[in-house]
Amino acid sequence: MKLTVLIPTQVFLVATVQKINAEGKNGAFGLLPNHLDCIAALVPGILSYKDQQGTEIFIAVDQGLLVKCGQEVFVSTERAIKDADLETLHRTVAEQFQKLNEQQKITRTVLARLESGLARGILSMGDINHETTSS
Repeated sequence: MKLTVLIPTQVFLVATVQKINAEGKNGAFGLLPNHLDCIAALVPGILSYKDQQGTEIFIAVDQGLLVKCGQEVFVSTERAIKDADLETLHRTVAEQFQKLNEQQKITRTVLARLESGLARGILSMGDINHETTSS
């Protein structure tokens, strides 16, 4: 089978594989070349596959969609991180989520400042309009 993993900015992976394991909304499942075509909503978790040499490779994926059509499997997800070692992948994912959480905190702080500045601006416009109508 040909596995293609897509993330918003690029084609993350294209590989010829023997088997794919993924986690969907209804639980974990496996795909072999002769399985029926299907579409599955993926949950954040581990997608694994065996390459042509039989080596198992792991990809941490965010929620997404998996489509199997004939001998091709497409996975579309927001984020993906690949590693041959599950323990290393776990550490990498934890680090990436920590960075993401820090970025989200900074973004929330900036947005809060913008919102409070906008609110002050609207209030000051109301004071100006009130002064001009009172005169």
